[in-house]
Amino acid sequence: MALDSRGRVIVPRLTPAVRLREHGVPAEMADDRPPPCKGGCFTSKGYSMVVNSVLVVAAHPDDEVLGCGATMARHRAEGARVTVLLLADGVGARDPVDRARELAARQAAARHACGELGVTDLSLLAYPDNRMDQVALLDIVQDIEKIIRTCQPDIVYTHHAGDVNIDHRRVHDAVVAACRPLPDFCVRQLLFFETPSSTEWRPAASFPPFAPDWFVDVSDYLPQKLAALGAYGGEMRAFPHPRSAEAVTHLAGWRGASVGVAAAEAFELGRAII
Repeated sequence: MALDSRGRVIVPRLTPAVRLREHGVPAEMADDRPPPCKGGCFTSKGYSMVVNSVLVVAAHPDDEVLGCGATMARHRAEGARVTVLLLADGVGARDPVDRARELAARQAAARHACGELGVTDLSLLAYPDNRMDQVALLDIVQDIEKIIRTCQPDIVYTHHAGDVNIDHRRVHDAVVAACRPLPDFCVRQLLFFETPSSTEWRPAASFPPFAPDWFVDVSDYLPQKLAALGAYGGEMRAFPHPRSAEAVTHLAGWRGASVGVAAAEAFELGRAII
């Protein structure tokens, strides 16, 4: 028995693995080290999560890239499947002269953008643009649930609840409903992204503002995001509009600087089960 300089018994500090082994747990089951990743391993300092499947649910084509395009590219680089569900057509509110042609062009842009990011599966629905509040929420929820049953995502990304755009808010509510944490549910993490030209345009006095508490280091993947946004040339604007390549780059730099990396995408954590 060892004593310290004041005559007190020194109690050794045991790691969790040592404690388990002392209670008869086999050494291979009590190893302090995390198990090797199978599938995509989403890792950072002090954090590791095995991610095999990711789902991004967005209102309009381009929202998925603006919100988490670089994070999607990172997930793909780390081996996870990435499924994207875009719910509204993205052109109906503009009353285009040739709606069919505009819709085909927007869908082609979505395929190109998702291709730049390596997206595994893309689903394009045709809810009315900027009129999703006129659709029964249950209909939207059920479409999202169908995709969840198919791709079995570990992580779901979607819009922040306070965006100016009504379709964004409607999609947020539908995703939250579709991701109810029922027993044996596949989704382990729910994250809400910011969408330039919608999230920051909500006055803080009118709704709780976007307050990120989850950051993904995308220093190596920002060029892919910018390339994907290039597919949406008709939606991008000249700086200082927030939906410009320069503004998107500045935002990624600021979010990165906030947490000590070169570039990051920021999220609000809705739920995490570990």
